[in-house]
Amino acid sequence: MNKHCNVVVPALLALLLAGCGGSADNTAAARLASPNRLAGSTAAGVAAAAATTWTSVKWGGGGYVTGLIYHPTSANVQYARTDIGGAYRWNQANSSWTPITDGIGFGAAEARYHGVESIALDPTNDQLVYMVTGMYTFEGNGRLYRSSDRGDHWTHVDLPFPVGGNNSGRAIGERLKVDPTNPSTLFYGSRTAGLWKSTDSGQTWNQVTSLSSVKLTQDQVNALGGSAMGVEALMFDNSSVGGGQPTWIMWAAIAPDYANAAGLSSTLYKSTNGGYSWTPVAVPSQVAGYYMPHIVRTNDGAFYVVFNKHAGEGASGPAYLYKFGGSYNNTWTLLNSSSSAGYGGVSVSGTGATARIALSVTGWNNTSQALQLSDNGGASWREIEVGMPHNPNETASGWLDDVEIDPSNRDHISHVYGGGVWETRNASAASPTWNLSVTNLEETATLAVVTPPAGTPYKFINSAGDIGTWLQTDLAVRPTKGPNSNWSNGNAADLAWSDPLYIAGTGVANWSGAGGFGFWSGDGGSTWNNFASLPAGAQANTSHTGNIAVTSRNNAVWAPANSVPSYTTNSGASWTATNLPALPVVGQGWDRGYRLAADRNNPNKVYAYDSGGASWATAGKVYVSTDGGHTFTLSQGSVAANLAPNAWGDTSMAVNPNAEGDIWLADGSAVYHSVNSGASWTRINNFAPANGIAGASVIALGKAASGASYSAAVYVVGVINGVWGVYRSDDAGASWTRFNDDAHQFGGIGVMAADWNTYGRIYVSGTGRGLFYTN
Repeated sequence: MNKHCNVVVPALLALLLAGCGGSADNTAAARLASPNRLAGSTAAGVAAAAATTWTSVKWGGGGYVTGLIYHPTSANVQYARTDIGGAYRWNQANSSWTPITDGIGFGAAEARYHGVESIALDPTNDQLVYMVTGMYTFEGNGRLYRSSDRGDHWTHVDLPFPVGGNNSGRAIGERLKVDPTNPSTLFYGSRTAGLWKSTDSGQTWNQVTSLSSVKLTQDQVNALGGSAMGVEALMFDNSSVGGGQPTWIMWAAIAPDYANAAGLSSTLYKSTNGGYSWTPVAVPSQVAGYYMPHIVRTNDGAFYVVFNKHAGEGASGPAYLYKFGGSYNNTWTLLNSSSSAGYGGVSVSGTGATARIALSVTGWNNTSQALQLSDNGGASWREIEVGMPHNPNETASGWLDDVEIDPSNRDHISHVYGGGVWETRNASAASPTWNLSVTNLEETATLAVVTPPAGTPYKFINSAGDIGTWLQTDLAVRPTKGPNSNWSNGNAADLAWSDPLYIAGTGVANWSGAGGFGFWSGDGGSTWNNFASLPAGAQANTSHTGNIAVTSRNNAVWAPANSVPSYTTNSGASWTATNLPALPVVGQGWDRGYRLAADRNNPNKVYAYDSGGASWATAGKVYVSTDGGHTFTLSQGSVAANLAPNAWGDTSMAVNPNAEGDIWLADGSAVYHSVNSGASWTRINNFAPANGIAGASVIALGKAASGASYSAAVYVVGVINGVWGVYRSDDAGASWTRFNDDAHQFGGIGVMAADWNTYGRIYVSGTGRGLFYTN
């Protein structure tokens, strides 16, 4: 399961993390809602983008795919939406997924639009795609994106209602619907503001007040646990409508949370005049007040409706599947029920007594069922997934909240889960074979990445939310070396530069609820041991706003979030607090921490950077240790530099392993460089905040260009002359080249490391997009 409990770009706010036993580094929430400069991609006075390619580092899935959308008539035209990682289009030619939300419209200021709540396809034009995005309803109104070339290019309009692509209940059926006979008319079932309609292909929207004019306040949403389901679905009955005419008969499913707030008498309504008026429809008393996460209408006018008592992904039972006669009769027929687990999705191929029905079972309350199949219209059922062959040999359980039968091949059935997509192409077999369908679908959330010296037998150490910590030895193969394969967060890791087979890391034991833990390996990740003890603050403060620095084998300094760092000289058998000052609280639920870096030339030197914690806090400071991180002294040079105060995720520090005392720092506003262990700092004036985006948020050093005047290539994520991007300098910051382009923005970049084997290779994380590397 992937709950995306600690996604960073640079951070995705307290509401999500609070549900995971942590709180957030609330890095510039205002920035997420600010416009990004999209035109004029090369800043004045900056060289054009370097020639490079961007390739995903292999993990395979790793995140929650919340919906699969097929075109109804064009074979193999399929899309996948995710909760934090944007959207993908299926590529039938090579059986892989193509990301379609990495470029223009998805820059650093637009990270929250990587949360995709719904996708709709024009049934009369298989090139036309609509997509509604917005990460959380509390962040404000969402966006509608429109593409006329299957997602290769997008335009967008701002919507007049909030959108919650990563709120609870994000895998219910598609809220966005295109009128099949009059496709310039769109409807949207919102979470908090009722039903909306557009008659100009989504350019303008009006609330369908004939159903309800109620708009939930944030206080009302908070009282519901932070997520409202609202209008869950709209279904068209266009059986007697000619082409070009609007569909007059439609049905709206209303979640009980919104129905109660709006004073509606039912959770199902019908309109016979295109939404100008509505009539309540009685549902079976057994499911009165239940949620309806998925509804399917077949060509004979029948509706197949999932009813769950509880809302959200992985909901527990009771749950029921009913068939409803719709416009032809008001008969409800019970087809299946579950007392323990909830039902996820439903998909139907065919009609009547020979209809094939696929019904997914969500959550963990019934491990004997995952996907139920009926080939006789629901008269009988069989399990087609639990106990069947899976490649890889993993358990497909958890959030199975959407299932789809391929409209062009009823033996091809796919469903979502917390780690991506499973599919079978022989559903009719007595023992169907299931395969992960996640090639080039990368949705992990990297929290930290560190690269070793040239010649080390691994490329980097990846610390990520939900999947934990892993050593990547082959960029094209899923890694196998890590401290454990349990559900965990990897928060940070480091290595001994002169002895890189020694590694230490920190994380969160999600699988057991035990909180923070630490681990080390002395043989390059072949074997691992947990720290025998933890420093003060490490178990309870599980936010990623902390890190660890390794000075030499057995010796490390750990800075847990919101805590005074401690050091160990025996691989975690014991810890001793440093003399660094305690960090004052800068805001409720607002995590902070020290950034640590060991000098790679002199392991006795360790640098600790306090970023201030928030933009309204006190100035940043750097502390220097000359005894391996045991005691620290304030760098008066950093005080004189008057470093801008900023949140953890807007700041960064890196050291040059080729020169002692050579430190680079990004304080969220500008870049600073010290060549004397922090005694003095030179400000690099090229970078500055713009459009709500941090001026310089991430910095990394890697192999220098041949013949370069400086011993390392310097990479900065930031803004020069109003243009956000990744910038590279080969001359210690005297000049800069934009290293990415507008097609490679990834919803912003949260972490970055540079390679010491290959000049020009960096590793970066996008918003829920895993890791990329450049060539």
